[in-house]
Amino acid sequence: MRIDILSVLPELLSSPLDYSIVKRARDKGLVEINIVNLHDYSTDKYRSVDDYAFGGGAGMVMMIGPVYRALEKLKEERTYDEIIYTSPDGEPFTQKMANELSLKKNLVILAGHYKGIDQRIRDNLVTREISVGDYVLSGGELPAAVITDAIVRLLPGAMSDEQSALTDSFQDDLLAPPVYTRPADFMGWKVPDILLSGHAAEIDKWRHEQSLERTRRLRPDLLNER
Repeated sequence: MRIDILSVLPELLSSPLDYSIVKRARDKGLVEINIVNLHDYSTDKYRSVDDYAFGGGAGMVMMIGPVYRALEKLKEERTYDEIIYTSPDGEPFTQKMANELSLKKNLVILAGHYKGIDQRIRDNLVTREISVGDYVLSGGELPAAVITDAIVRLLPGAMSDEQSALTDSFQDDLLAPPVYTRPADFMGWKVPDILLSGHAAEIDKWRHEQSLERTRRLRPDLLNER
């Protein structure tokens, strides 16, 4: 898989994508992550990537030219399954979406910035818009890193225990059950007896019941969508 991330502040992406599971996947050759500095596609001596909005108003807007030129350069080399734009008003990012995107071969993630991007980019170049929540950040670099991490960890071989991803929260529209480790008794706080019983079927049943209970209590909306 290859993921190209277009950014006006590429430095924000280096640390999140150079550690842990994402780094392991890159080192194994499971994913190639290429960060594109949009300033490199500016045509003026100031390497500008933003300008004032037509019609006035507060804030600056990402210019169409640098984004267009960067995308055209990338598309000369390969065909992309999706060109994703990170935006507060995009489609809410979910585990189901991460699963779907992890099956793609080539992705572009355009990190939004300033007051947003020229609408013509969204109308003519972007194929999917994604939001990581109902709030606004200083830029789309962190959402791009979040989306990338969620996708890459699902690639076969990225995780030491591939079954682990299958039991994460949201994989079956339920929250994950509580987990415990040694010691079994810490200051009188005890691990549930069922987890020490060795009865696999009963443990699985208990975990499913706990998942249902936690989902009803914390995220009842997930059950309403089933």
